[in-house]
Amino acid sequence: MAKSYPDHIGWQLWQASRAWQAEFADAMRAAGHGWFSESRAGLLGHIPRGGLKQSALIDRAGISKQAIQQLLDGMEAEGVIVRTADPDDRRGKLLLYTPKGVAALDDGDRIKLEIENRYRDRLGEGPFEDLMAALRGLAEARSG
Repeated sequence: MAKSYPDHIGWQLWQASRAWQAEFADAMRAAGHGWFSESRAGLLGHIPRGGLKQSALIDRAGISKQAIQQLLDGMEAEGVIVRTADPDDRRGKLLLYTPKGVAALDDGDRIKLEIENRYRDRLGEGPFEDLMAALRGLAEARSG
């Protein structure tokens, strides 16, 4: 007989997160960003629109320097970001979005709101707001 596993909150949060990520990535590719992947999305989330030092990205992302380098190489080859010399550090690089990258960020903002609106419709306004408040409470408990 197969072992049954508990249906715990971590599992439900993980499944909901994976479903959201897949829906978002599919919509980004459908919007014309064929280069978009979940791993690249995870990295883009750490780079502000005004740019970032590559060394700071390594600290923020929590993945290996080699993995970041590989993802950045791909995004640069796709024309999403550029790496330029850091005027404050001769050996450092700044990561900046290209117009193609900014267009992807704009589409991403729009798509996130569309997904959120579908969730609102599916759950109803009150339950959706309750869910948002509960998720914020969980995040604040972790950071506080």
